[in-house]
Amino acid sequence: MNKILVTGGAGFIGSHTCVELLAHAYQVIVLDNFSNSSKLVLDRVEQISGSRPSLVEGDVQDKKLLDQLFTENNFDAVIHFAGLKAVGESVERPQWYYQNNVQGTLELLKAMSNHDCRKLVFSSSATVYGDPATVPITENFPLSATNPYGRSKLMVENILRDVAVSNNDWQISILRYFNPIAAHPSGLIGEQPNGIPNNLMPYIAQVAIGRLERLAVFGADYPTDDGSGVRDYIHVVDLAKAHIKALKSLKIGVGCRAHNIGTGEGYSVLEMIKAFELASGKSVLYDIVERRAGDIAECYADPALSLAELGWQAEFGLEKMMQDQWNWQCSNPNGYEIE
Repeated sequence: MNKILVTGGAGFIGSHTCVELLAHAYQVIVLDNFSNSSKLVLDRVEQISGSRPSLVEGDVQDKKLLDQLFTENNFDAVIHFAGLKAVGESVERPQWYYQNNVQGTLELLKAMSNHDCRKLVFSSSATVYGDPATVPITENFPLSATNPYGRSKLMVENILRDVAVSNNDWQISILRYFNPIAAHPSGLIGEQPNGIPNNLMPYIAQVAIGRLERLAVFGADYPTDDGSGVRDYIHVVDLAKAHIKALKSLKIGVGCRAHNIGTGEGYSVLEMIKAFELASGKSVLYDIVERRAGDIAECYADPALSLAELGWQAEFGLEKMMQDQWNWQCSNPNGYEIE
């Protein structure tokens, strides 16, 4: 049985990926500091899977802990989710983002190298494409970033490419996520942001259920059909399954490869509000506010390379995404908190 270390495995995408890993009979050890997740997540993963990932509570920047973890376990590979992910917050606190996302990865790579574990799947982002000149976006587009979060991901990508060149034993898959939404169809795990959500769908869902009064739509003057920003929204279960495909694609001689993980469809913020209202039967009140620093008008993927090289493509459409998002919100009106 392959043993996989999942950093940030209690987070939104990490927890869904743990479910997929367990379904494929991998042995899973989660490293998480619970800065943006709940310890109840692993109970829920166990409910879904019938087996429980092992947990090591701690930070990926902790050199001593990483050394101990790799000394005690013969990991076949690492899936690296641990990091901060809010664009707006990264503009306000750039040092924090570089410390967590870049330094944390450097410490992880050092530990992996010291213990001869050189298979890695890295959680990157479509923000590394900056403000693309055209859409859809292919993997050979120029790389840049419009905010510190995106720059931290791009820095790590550059580090990984250099690491892969330095030693042919490294097998690295970079997955560039577009916009993960929805939740596991069981309603047991989903996205629970701290405070006011930074991402659109949790914000919409919390307004629909009455937890928040109104949604803030950041900008309605973009050069798009309805003026609101357009993104490629992907079901988190589809996204989680991409990690299994990426793991299985790792082999000597591949080095470092990047793949878009998106649907290839772009939807505007206002279209997403309407689709959610249709799925939930609830009205979502919103206000148009100023554009958010670091945001761009339009971003959606060309996922053809992921199909060709990983054998992966998204299965779930917008209607399913909305149903599962609403199911999660209704089943967990206060997230993982026990009332």
